[in-house]
Amino acid sequence: MSIYVGNLSYDVTKEDLSTVFAEYGTVTRVALPSDRETGRPRGFGFVEMSSEDEEAKAIESLDGAEWMGRELRVNKARPRENNRGGGNGNYRNSNSFSRN
Repeated sequence: MSIYVGNLSYDVTKEDLSTVFAEYGTVTRVALPSDRETGRPRGFGFVEMSSEDEEAKAIESLDGAEWMGRELRVNKARPRENNRGGGNGNYRNSNSFSRN
């Protein structure tokens, strides 16, 4: 299981996040995705801990908590959806355009 941590300050580091979550158990991995074009943090991250009990305690304690001037959103991470490759309704497969 992985924990999603949203509404993070752009100044947060992996070490900062690991330190906060270590209060609830053993942190096994921290990921802070960055924007591909700018390299800037995207304002969210993922934390994995050594047990689901530790993760549940961290989620319960930290969701809605204020940290570094922001109210954290902390919950179970959902599996990543693969949106690449197929048109999903927002893409026209034809080359003709019309204007109203």
